[in-house]
Amino acid sequence: MRRPLPLLAGLLLLATACTGVPGPDPKTTEEGRWRPAPGLGWQWQLSGRLDPTVDVPVYDIDGFDHPASTVADLHRRGRKVICYLSTGAWEDFRPDADDFPKTLLGKGNGWEGERWLDIRRTDLLGPLMAKRLDMCRDKGFDAVEPDNMDGYRNRTGFPLTAADQLRYNRLLASMAHDRGLAVGLKNDLDQIPKLLPDFDFAVNEQCAEYDECGRLAPFTAAGKAVFHVEYELTTDQFCPQARKLGLGSMRKRYELDAWREPC
Repeated sequence: MRRPLPLLAGLLLLATACTGVPGPDPKTTEEGRWRPAPGLGWQWQLSGRLDPTVDVPVYDIDGFDHPASTVADLHRRGRKVICYLSTGAWEDFRPDADDFPKTLLGKGNGWEGERWLDIRRTDLLGPLMAKRLDMCRDKGFDAVEPDNMDGYRNRTGFPLTAADQLRYNRLLASMAHDRGLAVGLKNDLDQIPKLLPDFDFAVNEQCAEYDECGRLAPFTAAGKAVFHVEYELTTDQFCPQARKLGLGSMRKRYELDAWREPC
């Protein structure tokens, strides 16, 4: 699961905002892909037993941990469902962990069992990520949240550049779209101006705490949702700004369990 690390939080971008919870969002692109609109309420749960009863139009859950039946149940409840995947870091607890060549594995990213990936090696990573995206599609997810999308801003053990990151992020977006999945930009605020056309929404943590929420305005201006959480601030500290910016915001615990406090 992905949460901001205390030592790296200044580099991790996650937008927070508080808005009222609109009804289900049926909007799709001309290609038939879901395109979430600004201000949608959401639930982000990556740990604990899933609570499917939260009255919001969007759920973001772990792609590996949940079967197709869970996605189908959420659909019956009127929810769109986002598939969480780590695409920029290797996790030793995933069922496909042994498929990753050791040459791809860099330094730890601060979470137990996780190491940055050499995103330059799209010849090796492309097929691995294709299988993961196939899993999301086959389970019936509507969208994907690829995590660890800003390795070039961190000490990965590889000389990654901004150009490397743009290339990799665009590849993931294209692969998701090829499978009929919407795709969200996680972190990587600096590259929003260049990546905005490639992504359907954004997922962000703690943009209010680090005074960065305004940098997500291009998404909402383009009619694209920003799903945002804060951990340290209270809702009265970040919700007013979130509402003005059109963010879909809530307060969560770092473990990203079922608890939430929406704006």
